[in-house]
Amino acid sequence: MAAKNTLKSTQLATVDDASWDRFKAAQASKLATLAPPWLIWPVVAGIGHAAHTLWGTGQGAAWSAMGLTLGTGVLSGVTWLVSHTRGILGRGSATVTTFAAGMWVTSCSVAGIGQPVVTWFFLAGGVTVCTGWNIRTVIRAKTGLSGVTDPLAFLFDQGKDSTGLDGARMATVKAGERKIEAAMALPAGQKTVGDVQKKTEHIEGAMGLPPGTLSVAADTDRADRAKVTLSDPRIMRAPIPWPGPSRPGGSIAEPVRPGVWQDGDDVADTIPGSHRQFMGKTGSGKSIGGAWDYLAEIITRTDVAVFAADITKGEQTLGPLRPALHRFETTKQGVRSLINDIEAQLKPRTDWLSARGYVNWEPGCGLAYWVLWLEEFPDIGDALGDKGMETFLRLLKAVRSAGGTIVMSLQRSDWTQMPTIARGQLANMCFGVANSHDAAFGLSEAQEDAGARPELWGSSQPGMAYLDAPGIPIERIAMPLRTFAWLDASGKPDTAAIAAHAAEWPATGKTVDEFTAAITGNATGTTGARPVGEPGPTDDARDDAESDADEGWSAADDLTTEDPDPTMTADMDDPIEDDPDDEEWEFTRPEPTMTAAEARQALRERIAAWAAEGREDFTTADLSDVWTGAGLSRQWAQNQIRRLREQGVLGYDDDAQRHLLLAVSDAA
Repeated sequence: MAAKNTLKSTQLATVDDASWDRFKAAQASKLATLAPPWLIWPVVAGIGHAAHTLWGTGQGAAWSAMGLTLGTGVLSGVTWLVSHTRGILGRGSATVTTFAAGMWVTSCSVAGIGQPVVTWFFLAGGVTVCTGWNIRTVIRAKTGLSGVTDPLAFLFDQGKDSTGLDGARMATVKAGERKIEAAMALPAGQKTVGDVQKKTEHIEGAMGLPPGTLSVAADTDRADRAKVTLSDPRIMRAPIPWPGPSRPGGSIAEPVRPGVWQDGDDVADTIPGSHRQFMGKTGSGKSIGGAWDYLAEIITRTDVAVFAADITKGEQTLGPLRPALHRFETTKQGVRSLINDIEAQLKPRTDWLSARGYVNWEPGCGLAYWVLWLEEFPDIGDALGDKGMETFLRLLKAVRSAGGTIVMSLQRSDWTQMPTIARGQLANMCFGVANSHDAAFGLSEAQEDAGARPELWGSSQPGMAYLDAPGIPIERIAMPLRTFAWLDASGKPDTAAIAAHAAEWPATGKTVDEFTAAITGNATGTTGARPVGEPGPTDDARDDAESDADEGWSAADDLTTEDPDPTMTADMDDPIEDDPDDEEWEFTRPEPTMTAAEARQALRERIAAWAAEGREDFTTADLSDVWTGAGLSRQWAQNQIRRLREQGVLGYDDDAQRHLLLAVSDAA
């Protein structure tokens, strides 16, 4: 728990030194804000004495009294009218003060300041009025929505006009060791919480705060209020050592703790019931921070089995965890077999749950919860092929109710790397990215609206991330977190430490059900699963299957017009006579320049590039160089386009007979 103790010893620095200097300077000059009433009252005495000297004798006294009384009445009325925007107390105080000062000047002009009654009213009335205005000044400067002394409200008031939030108010609700919780009241009907979320950078600048200090969320009870959390992003710049598992020996249904929020609270993420996408650029920490921290927690739970695959980096990332994994594949054949084996057990598993009255997996139901962890998912997607991807998508849709979560890790989740239909079902954990355009692929719409900015980190702060998943409070989805660091003394990833931890929680030490055992290879003959290690379809076999499908196509399949000359007939067995005038020639098929998988990727990249250029439509012939380069047919390209249409990426104009780039940018 050393990391937690270290965090507790770190004082919350909500505002930087410059901001607090401004506050201290304002406090030091508080006397200047209290002085005006005491300086103005002697001036009033001077006006009264001058009026008496000029008009205080004879007939002049009467005219002076009438004129000053009339003037007092006019000034009091004007004061009441121009102070209409104030509350009743402020409006009344200003009007009464004007009337009292005017009547005293009138009395002094007739009797003179030397009269005891006039002098007494000057002293007693002056002290009362000046003190009353001082009380109002102090309360107005220090009181926010909560009615207590509030330096945060002071800082916000100083800069809100420059951010376009004039009329808004902020007040501290709760001040803790590492964070400040505040409420912001918005001018009703003029501003929304969305307006504030778009201006968080401007507010931070106006208040002199470090970037990333503010997190703004809607108040679900009041549309004209926002919940604001302030925390110091600078305390997250240093790595936080892993403190050990949070609930060893517990259930996977209990939250896991992969890191710490910026406000110092532990992250509590509940795994069952949702799939996950981990996205971030190389070096952002999604593998060493994200994968290691989550899996280090998951393997300590007694009712979970972890299946994993990484055909890109092999043993590098997940290899140290192998003893705790129920199955780990690093080859194309292996990952195909793994997906097929899990999918084969899906229906028997749901039937088993249904027979016992379970609508979904529940703790204690008797089945181990499945976690399928897929590193570098785009390469796995390519290895699965079209038919394998269809199997995977079926699994993705159905495995949650059967008791399973799939985690897909990748660098950029655009439509060429992640099926659009899959991305729509994933919770989001976004690590550092290159720019705001990439951030859009890793954040939910709610995170974007709330001002999440992973592009601020890039790869300079590994382990920093945003998390939007079921169970995460809405006020935290745009609050940065930092995953724990597994680092040795030299600052490098500590593979020995994670391997030792995995060895303490071996997969062989857990009792699993028959369906899980079938996937791990411990059951034989009765489950219908292909034995582990039996090779799945190779790339060549899949390409041959696609070629066979192409061979079954003929021009007659697509012929929709009438035969122009029905008198000309021929049978497939009729001999074809050569034209004697033609020279002999031999046709040779050009050598393919790419594999079917490479052609599939090239086709998708070509369509994505057209969308980026603003192109609206295309024909299948526009992609001819792609399929011919792979030695495939036009029908192959049409099959690829059909799948993109089913995913909602493309459309089709029947009149123009052209494919439409309907929502490539959005779907990407």
